[in-house]
Amino acid sequence: MKRIVFFILLFLSAAAFAAPARSMAGSLNLNQVMASPQFSSSVQMILSIAVISLAPFFLVSVTSFLRIVIVFSLLRTAIGTQQIPPNSVLIGIAIFMTVFVMSPVLTEINTVAYLPYQQGKLTEVKAFEAGMKPLSKFMLRQTREKDLALFVQFARITPPTKAEDVPTYVLIPSFMISELKTAFQIGFLLFIPFIIIDLVVANILLSLGMFMLSPVMVSLPFKILLFVLVDGWNLITRGLLMSFR
Repeated sequence: MKRIVFFILLFLSAAAFAAPARSMAGSLNLNQVMASPQFSSSVQMILSIAVISLAPFFLVSVTSFLRIVIVFSLLRTAIGTQQIPPNSVLIGIAIFMTVFVMSPVLTEINTVAYLPYQQGKLTEVKAFEAGMKPLSKFMLRQTREKDLALFVQFARITPPTKAEDVPTYVLIPSFMISELKTAFQIGFLLFIPFIIIDLVVANILLSLGMFMLSPVMVSLPFKILLFVLVDGWNLITRGLLMSFR
């Protein structure tokens, strides 16, 4: 649990540190505030719970979860099975695949940031900076230059010459829209074979004069059969894992 809180705080604090610099006179030191005698343990507990509640936001923003869950949702729509598999199943698969994909990054964060911080070798600020580096590298590998250039332009900052110079508040939205485009590209390819089956079934029913029979109802078993015969879940999972270069 401590590591989860640390990772969430790492993300939020690093985003704050990456924002444009403000005057030190107007800055607020949260560590000093929480360590003050006026700050009761109950208030600290409430703030800790509030931080943990940001875990879904953190999961969607800076990990592979966004691409995976969108592809699975588009797959279900392409097959036409409505609520099968249920949302809870798709989200569960996406979460565990996200943990699998992100495990090298989380391991590196644990090695270079969390453990040194826990042992007192790094301050909180240094731990945040060290922990954001592996996460930033992962996001940069998945981010298109066009999307990154868009947010650099509107942020009105000097175009960074090195990857580590990209501010976090620029990198995260660039990463998210790149993930959205990649997920929809994969989803489009998934629709093609199932649309072909729908067209073939519709033409056959039309030629037989079965106007009252729904083509969707007839094509659904064939789409499920095709998906099972080609071992669809294995192929899609393999393709998703290979897409994270």
